[in-house]
Amino acid sequence: MITDLLQPADLSRLRNLQVLVRHRVEGFCSGLHRSPNKGQSVEFREHRPYSKGDALRGIDWKVFGKSDRLYIRQYEEETNLRCHLVVDSSGSMAYSGSRSGGQSKLRYASRLAAAMAYLMIHQQDSVGLVSFDESIRRYLPPRSLVTHLGAVATCLHELKPTPADVERGEPQDFALQTLVPKLRRGGLVVLFSDCFGDISKLAQSLSQFVQAKNDVLVFQVLDPDEVDFPFQNMTQFRSLEAGKLLKRIDSGRLRKSYLQRFEKFQAELGEALGRSRVNWMPVTSDQEVASVLAQLLTSGRNGR
Repeated sequence: MITDLLQPADLSRLRNLQVLVRHRVEGFCSGLHRSPNKGQSVEFREHRPYSKGDALRGIDWKVFGKSDRLYIRQYEEETNLRCHLVVDSSGSMAYSGSRSGGQSKLRYASRLAAAMAYLMIHQQDSVGLVSFDESIRRYLPPRSLVTHLGAVATCLHELKPTPADVERGEPQDFALQTLVPKLRRGGLVVLFSDCFGDISKLAQSLSQFVQAKNDVLVFQVLDPDEVDFPFQNMTQFRSLEAGKLLKRIDSGRLRKSYLQRFEKFQAELGEALGRSRVNWMPVTSDQEVASVLAQLLTSGRNGR
């Protein structure tokens, strides 16, 4: 349920944001309000298997009579926009600091994704969900039914970060590349990730979505500790990607070097995503999710 991720106060603020969406405020992503026309077109496209929650009126009973299987007829444009929410569940997303209330980056990303799904489905857009680490872990195809929001929220609520002692497989950008053929052209792809890794490979992977005529938005989810490195004394750090890797360091002496490298990383990431025509919005896990979406809706800058 959506209430597993969002509090009543969050939902109240999101309902107010729907007014902004309906008034077609620029700045969310150009694809979000591509067309004012809602509803199905008359051009049949394909069948897909029936899933729990689908409207019975969409079932092709002729196909059922021949195959004894339930299929839904899909049309060329069922809704205004198809959006895929892509959530990074790799080990580094498990980090949580004291200022985020013990909320991991993955939990925050899941809440932010749920809020976005809530907004989009209530404006009759369709939303799908993907979770990944080194491979695609979960995939829910886009649907616009209100009942589908519950399925998306349940999946997000159940997401767990990949344990640090799991043997590493393919690099994460490989998982994103395998996702490209699954998505239809001309939609919206929203990535929720800390983006820690090889910047050039990440930008190259995301550019494939852009080349497929999708608008791409990246919410870079960071913990406040990662932004300002508040540690002062001798501290032992453990890698969340490789659990056996431990380092005990003098945090006070390292802080200046860390902040310089972090600032350089952010600058290079922003430049690379900009060249790939990807919208980029860094957020920290202590921000209110409704405030983040309100900022995106009213910024007029497409998140970057």
